[in-house]
Amino acid sequence: MKAYPYRRLSGAVSLRVTSVEVKVPGESREPLDTKAFSVVEQVVALGRAERDDWESARLKLSATIPAGATESNGYWCDVSVAAVLTEKATNARTAVVLESRTEGRREWTGTLDLWRADHLDRAALTVHVMATVDGVPGRVIATSEREWIVDLASKAPLRQRELDVIEVGFREGPEWLRPFKEVPWIVDTSGELPAVHVNIDFEGITELVGGNGSSEEGLVRDLLLAQMCTDVWTAVFHTAIGDLEVEDDGTPLFPHDWRGEVLREMLPDVVPDRPLEEALREVHRRRTGASGWIDLQPRIHFAATRRADVPKALSTTIRGLDRLHQGNDA
Repeated sequence: MKAYPYRRLSGAVSLRVTSVEVKVPGESREPLDTKAFSVVEQVVALGRAERDDWESARLKLSATIPAGATESNGYWCDVSVAAVLTEKATNARTAVVLESRTEGRREWTGTLDLWRADHLDRAALTVHVMATVDGVPGRVIATSEREWIVDLASKAPLRQRELDVIEVGFREGPEWLRPFKEVPWIVDTSGELPAVHVNIDFEGITELVGGNGSSEEGLVRDLLLAQMCTDVWTAVFHTAIGDLEVEDDGTPLFPHDWRGEVLREMLPDVVPDRPLEEALREVHRRRTGASGWIDLQPRIHFAATRRADVPKALSTTIRGLDRLHQGNDA
């Protein structure tokens, strides 16, 4: 919790995206359908644009601030509201001032233009209420509690990224997959998002993973998917920790893309009871040092199996098989 040397505004500040348009060079702006953004998830999915060559997007915004912001109470004056779009991966920052034409000045609206060339992955959109406080202009007296996410690639407005699952034959597929023709799947973490390549040449894997077969098959499928997810979590953690940006004093920094999300998710189980920054330093020290890295492998495996729900899947499978055996005996 931050402390401020001046009075702050109490009450919730909300932000909504009401429409999204994209512009292709030489053409007029085209509105995206409402499925391109979700007020529940608070995510904009620009990957839903029908054209891949769009150069900019325009977001229409609406913000609601507490009534106390504009009341004459002597604490502040010259109230204004601004929406700010930032992306850590590119250090891009765009700010626009919203306007209010409603009585009481609780509702504020405006538009924000996002240029595709300035962004790489996911940007965060927040709204700030500013005022002159104690004679100092531009002080932030309130901020929206939950930021919107503007995703440049996703086709679905989901806060949690969907894992990309690709079904492909390893035997005659891409050259890099051919050496793995005997395994059912391979996790690839080299792209913008991790992907699981499922080997359709592995007999029965496609039907088992995607089918709706018998009760026995359903139990095996759930256990198989849990194992696949364990492999994914393990692979993405090692990828995320394997190439960290480090400051001059040796302090490792959280990556700005999905790798940073993975580390923040798993580190509490890998190095428990430590602040995230301290846990990251400890894991980085062990990985790059002379000892300690091997000792962390059980913790990494534990963190991966927890997020893959392996204990739950295994318990469900054991109970399910027991019920099936009892039914057969009867």
